[in-house]
Amino acid sequence: MDKRDGMNYAPVGRPDPVVKPGEFTFAAIGLDHGHIYGMTNGLLEAGATLKWVYDPDPAKVAAYCKCYPQAAAAACEAQIFDDPEVRLIAGACVPGDRAALGIRAMRAGKDYFTDKAPLISLEQLDAARAAVRETGRKYMVCFSERLQSESAVYAGELIRQGAIGRVIQVLGMGPHRLNAPSRPAWFFERARYGGILCDIGSHQIEQFLFYTGATDATVAASKIANYNHPEYPELDDFGDATLIGNNGATGYFRVDWFTPDGLRSWGDGRTFILGTGGYIELRKNLDVGREGDGDHVFWVDGKGEHTFDARGKTGFPFFGQLVLDCLNRTENAMTQEHAFKASELCVRAQLQAVKVE
Repeated sequence: MDKRDGMNYAPVGRPDPVVKPGEFTFAAIGLDHGHIYGMTNGLLEAGATLKWVYDPDPAKVAAYCKCYPQAAAAACEAQIFDDPEVRLIAGACVPGDRAALGIRAMRAGKDYFTDKAPLISLEQLDAARAAVRETGRKYMVCFSERLQSESAVYAGELIRQGAIGRVIQVLGMGPHRLNAPSRPAWFFERARYGGILCDIGSHQIEQFLFYTGATDATVAASKIANYNHPEYPELDDFGDATLIGNNGATGYFRVDWFTPDGLRSWGDGRTFILGTGGYIELRKNLDVGREGDGDHVFWVDGKGEHTFDARGKTGFPFFGQLVLDCLNRTENAMTQEHAFKASELCVRAQLQAVKVE
């Protein structure tokens, strides 16, 4: 997958199986976003067994099966839902359709693992919450900018160790390359993709909650704009928001579709985490002007200045934890409330955003 295109970015970690072949079987339904490949990679690296794939578009299924020949092409969703071996449905359909797919999967007795944005309205959120209560199944989300970034994983470890004290602010920058000719029509339709704060802003909101430990937050301010793409009137090409956590921590993030063509990555994603005893900077995808890949971690504490190349060091432990959570009905990878709270806040940020020109 091309690292210059965020929609096709499929991170590859390292094998770290937590189950034996056949002990945890999953299927893929909905291939509209290329993130399904990264989600599949993570599950396979955790030892999960891929059995089925379904999408209404045969071309998407053929491309997926070429990459993962162990997947059998199902004739319909029901063929997968009726298979008792399948424990988890991984899906990356159109964002506006993700909640409905998840509810169908959960009612079929499967746990659900969706690409972000996991839903795009408060009505969908209410329906998903109700389905979780009704079925006891999981509605998990692949917030890949944290879960499939080794620098982000390492930052979480530093914070758990108390390296920078209490986290009081998170600043996030999530620029992406638009590459409009490669995008499907739904990508430019507000009712289907949800808006920039709901979509790529969800990564930033989830990271704010995770790093600060906040369990809820208020969206103090948010705004959106279409600065340079009048040919796509429903597209937000810029957005930002400020949040205040229920533990007093604050967050600000900016997301946009203005990555220049000269950058070798789809975006110069960075995160700055301020604590009472120091601070951390993550240069996730690259270090501009220098050779090599990203996952650079810089931090300063009372003892001095530190730098760490996290690439190849941490792997993506979320996926193994998710597999075990599904088997053991635990919540070590991510709590259901955390997944839903991040989903709720990104929708609220989008709904209350001021549109500027």
